Amino acid sequence: MRRRDFLWTLPAAAPVTTVAARLPFRTILVHEHVMVDFRGADQPHPGPYDPDVVFNIAKPKLDEIYKLGCRRFQDATPNFIGRNPKLLRRLADATGLDIWTNTGLYAARDHQFLPAYARTESAEEIARRWINETRRGIDSEKPRFIKVGVNRAPLDDLDRKIVQAAAICSKETGLTFASHTAGGGLAAVEQLDIVVAAKCDPGRFVWVHAHNEKDHSFHEKIARAGAWVEFDGIGPKSLDWHVACVRHMASRGLLSRVLVSQDAGYYRVGEPGGGNFRPYALIYTEFLPKLDIETARILMVANPVHAYGGSAPA
Repeated sequence: MRRRDFLWTLPAAAPVTTVAARLPFRTILVHEHVMVDFRGADQPHPGPYDPDVVFNIAKPKLDEIYKLGCRRFQDATPNFIGRNPKLLRRLADATGLDIWTNTGLYAARDHQFLPAYARTESAEEIARRWINETRRGIDSEKPRFIKVGVNRAPLDDLDRKIVQAAAICSKETGLTFASHTAGGGLAAVEQLDIVVAAKCDPGRFVWVHAHNEKDHSFHEKIARAGAWVEFDGIGPKSLDWHVACVRHMASRGLLSRVLVSQDAGYYRVGEPGGGNFRPYALIYTEFLPKLDIETARILMVANPVHAYGGSAPA
């Protein structure tokens, strides 16, 4: 059977359940957020918010994507930026979604979300904290991946130490680490070099926010090395670029190293009413319909399972 150019064509007024009915598989969102706290690591944590309020705002958004076929939701909020495994468990129980939390630390935004110990401890000592969280759990929830973040290239010593810690933790636990990368392709290449030097499997490294790099040669370089290239931040104004990124990688035989997500949500601690919570449904209603069905399956099922483990959603 000849593959169609588009997965489906949907009238603008069609209900979201129509889209869900046309997906012959259940899907995974690898990079979204329920809540964030951008007040800084020097502020008291947990922050000044009511978990019941966050729950009531987030649950309808999660219910919506469950109807659209999502079954696994990876919450990429790190420690000291609003990570709350208890809230995620409550939402998972209420929605039927398998919601994953993470271990790690976020050095991006000029290190304002790093606790004091991250500045004085070695990479090995920091990694040991994350390994212990992975084995013992966080509020009875075990992290299923590592989330870190770095600043622009050239990476400074603190950025490099956080990536080294992630590589050490990954080697010992088998967890994949996703790195928010503000500095585009050059910062991604630096991180890949750290991963290789640590004798960590490049397939455990995810270059987050790769869509911000406009030079496809960097996307190809990271993918050919066996790491993952994540085009996230999918939104109404970026659809054409994200589709172009996916199609470029497919044309180079590299679709099997691509991840997509939205980096959407999220309740913002300290903002009135939690700020502007961006729903998670657009990837289903606007982005996937621009791709053929096999590409959608690879991006939303096969690659997330290959990158992060677990099983394909039933």
